[in-house]
Amino acid sequence: MPTAEKTSVLPSDVFGYGEQVATLDMAGLLLNAYELGDMIIGSADVADYSYWKSIVAADEEVQKLAKQFLKAKDFFTECERFGRFHPDFHAAKDKVKQLQGELDRHECVRRFKEAEAAVDQLLYDISHLIASSVSDTIKVPGNESVGSGCGGGGSCSCGSGGCG
Repeated sequence: MPTAEKTSVLPSDVFGYGEQVATLDMAGLLLNAYELGDMIIGSADVADYSYWKSIVAADEEVQKLAKQFLKAKDFFTECERFGRFHPDFHAAKDKVKQLQGELDRHECVRRFKEAEAAVDQLLYDISHLIASSVSDTIKVPGNESVGSGCGGGGSCSCGSGGCG
């Protein structure tokens, strides 16, 4: 793992602790970051992700379903503002689930989602490794979606009408 080189030292009387504080070699750090980015871009996971992304983009049926899904999702979001009391809430929710299921039945969509999850995990692992190399107490946001349920301040779409 690359380490930052000491390029200059601030006078100890600046902080009053008698300590010397090294500044980071930002140019070197940025070069290493770009090199890491290039390595990630050249990885098999990113190549797989790019391949399946292009296949999904080229599939006319998937694109048609995706547009229908987004339209249905927008309508459901509008219905969600009123919760289960909206007259079309359940129908809108069912339509979103139905279209999501149709999309997920396409192999290219399933493979794209798998590749996307692999790249996401790779990026998470790298960020966790970098953070833990600095300190074990640094928190790294996780990839898991944390559901808060009713009363958590978010919209859980449970249908109770009391969320969000």
